[in-house]
Amino acid sequence: MNPTLRNTLLEEAVQLFQTRGISSLSLEQIMQALDISPATFREMFRDKEDLVLQVTQHDIERQKREHAELFKTVDNAVARLLSLLEMGIRDLRKVKSPEYFSDLIQDFPQAWELGQQHLAEYSTPQLQGLLNEAILHKSMRGDINIALVAKIIIEQLYMVLNEQIFPPSRYDTAEVFRSVYLYYVRGLCTEEGLKAASGYFARM
Repeated sequence: MNPTLRNTLLEEAVQLFQTRGISSLSLEQIMQALDISPATFREMFRDKEDLVLQVTQHDIERQKREHAELFKTVDNAVARLLSLLEMGIRDLRKVKSPEYFSDLIQDFPQAWELGQQHLAEYSTPQLQGLLNEAILHKSMRGDINIALVAKIIIEQLYMVLNEQIFPPSRYDTAEVFRSVYLYYVRGLCTEEGLKAASGYFARM
């Protein structure tokens, strides 16, 4: 199978799921929306669950590429952290379906677990490294417990996605994400760090 076609289909599937949800779409509706035949689908995916798993992996790799490109141009740790926050807000604003995350959690546990693994093995060490670098450059307070703060940042993500706390029908997930992290990160910064990141805070 042409890898370009696979990537195109996975990108289209990400947009489809984020717009219309996952569980409510039948396999026939998915194939129709992606404009592929059953034979082509079976050549690429075992079933709907495998498609969702591959879509999740594809989006994780996309995030990693974007982070690598960002880090080539932004060398300040606080600015990097806030840039990652901006990316997170942007990504969440792409999710139009209020059922998207609950579908993943309830009906596609392998894909959800892949996301949790990504947070544990990639996002957490990344956060710890940025926090440590910011402390060394006196952009963040020296009394920060790096492991604990990184844990809090990750756990806040689960809080943002918890529909019992922030029902999508009442709260915009991207705005909740922004409100939670923007003010928390500001509280971690020193005066020097606040000055360096003032442009980020102003536009968020």
